[in-house]
Amino acid sequence: MKLLIPGPVMDEIRSHGEKLYPEEGAGLILGSIEGEHREARRVLPMPNHFNSGERNRRYLLDPQEILQAEELAEQLGLEVIGIFHSHPDHPPAPSQYDLDWAVPWYVYLITRVEQGAASESRAWRMLEDHTRMVEQALEIEDGEG
Repeated sequence: MKLLIPGPVMDEIRSHGEKLYPEEGAGLILGSIEGEHREARRVLPMPNHFNSGERNRRYLLDPQEILQAEELAEQLGLEVIGIFHSHPDHPPAPSQYDLDWAVPWYVYLITRVEQGAASESRAWRMLEDHTRMVEQALEIEDGEG
């Protein structure tokens, strides 16, 4: 599988992570799916509802807000294809918490935010049998996409 993200959309993801540093920032990726190819069209940054003392290493999205985002995506002719979140001062690889809560129908885009500056991003997907997450190809388009 490959995740294609236009440069301006990736910039939004990075900016959200930097803005919320040292806490994890998170949100939904809206786009389209064709076979194993997922193309991001826009993102919806969302509040991190985890307990304030642990937001530097955990995120929690409100299920009701996800349902509302799914309705919005449908109105736009898109679908929720994944979740993005930041890892403050940690590598962009799934944590145990990420593994425990991941679902196979989303792609997970994790961006490292080191000392307040977004850097490397990597995409992951949970296997259907829920045994582990595997890295997915990530392509960031230049320009308008």
